[in-house]
Amino acid sequence: MADFAWEARTRGGEVRRGVMSAETSDLVEQRLRQQQLTPVAVKRKAQALKIQLGTGIGIKELVTFTRLFGTMIDAGLPLVQCLEILSSQQSNKYFGEVLRDVKNSVEQGSTFSDALRRHPKVFDELFVNLVQAGELGGILDTIMNRLSIYIEKRQKLIRQVRGAMTYPMIVIVIAAVLLVVMLTFVIPAFEGMFKDFGGKQGLPALTQMMMAISHGFIDYLPFIAIVVGVVVFGVMYIYRQPKGKLAFHRTFLKLPIMGNVLRKIAVARFTRTLGTLLQSGVPILDALDICARTAGNLVIEAAIFYVRQKISEGKNMGEPLAEVKVFPDMVVQMISVGEQTGALDQMLNKVADFYEEETDIAVAALTSALEPILMVGVGGMVGIVMVSMYLPIFSMAGNIKAD
Repeated sequence: MADFAWEARTRGGEVRRGVMSAETSDLVEQRLRQQQLTPVAVKRKAQALKIQLGTGIGIKELVTFTRLFGTMIDAGLPLVQCLEILSSQQSNKYFGEVLRDVKNSVEQGSTFSDALRRHPKVFDELFVNLVQAGELGGILDTIMNRLSIYIEKRQKLIRQVRGAMTYPMIVIVIAAVLLVVMLTFVIPAFEGMFKDFGGKQGLPALTQMMMAISHGFIDYLPFIAIVVGVVVFGVMYIYRQPKGKLAFHRTFLKLPIMGNVLRKIAVARFTRTLGTLLQSGVPILDALDICARTAGNLVIEAAIFYVRQKISEGKNMGEPLAEVKVFPDMVVQMISVGEQTGALDQMLNKVADFYEEETDIAVAALTSALEPILMVGVGGMVGIVMVSMYLPIFSMAGNIKAD
């Protein structure tokens, strides 16, 4: 998709100029003729270098825009006017610029979905395809309302995963910092005190072991830092490779507790996305293609692409779903029933509702299981270090009382 500056004449001989987004200049000329304009010149515009770190557009802003737009369209307002009102009322300057660009593209002859497709960082493939389905079916207002509900539900799943992972990561980071501080500062301070009281002779074995660990950590700290850095960058490099990423994603799904949560999230996302697309009139092959690209896990993505291929060969959806052995048997059976009854979209949405509730329960169970494990681990680590340091002090105090 590129921008073309065009010049054309009306039937009355008036010269008009503008900018239009299209794949080729021929498409621009075709659209101009459809608008009863005679093309005079069509030139591709040079693309200015634009650096944008992220979109800066929150889910709440996107949901608000989608809902308000659907309400305005339902009220009978013209599409361009809706975009004009919403762009002028945006508190987010970047989002306002995006909406103005969409409005300008629509005014120049682009469809609404094509105009949105110019901003893939803001409007993803699923968003654009649903809008396109709404345009073709004349139900754009309904589609926008469905989109807002879908985005909110998807964001809820993301928040659940982040919430489940945030607490353990914070505890692990704090534990690592505590361990480094104790090995670098606390244990050496106690060691200096023990020297003042007559050296390290006769110290308990646990105390001597912790001192040896502290010495080793301090002496080899540069080497340890290099090893950790190499491991981190090595893991990042492997994860960027297709085979490495696939191996990581397969491992994630097999983790003892977390794997079950991730699998339920994947099922909820897949069924919700596919149900929304089919309900909106998107063909099943296109819907499955979108679902695969937005799966978030390469194992799930490969499974969906396999199902898509088998459906294109004339098979039902239930058979290949059972073959890939990624989705639970209950999901496969319910999808098969939905196909047989002709209510696949409704069945998919029911499955999504069920698994979103299951995800809530699984995330709560995961958090409940991790909390005591982490607390015992951190408490035990700190306790062992402190006991090893205080054992000689208790021994000295006993000797003094005996004297």
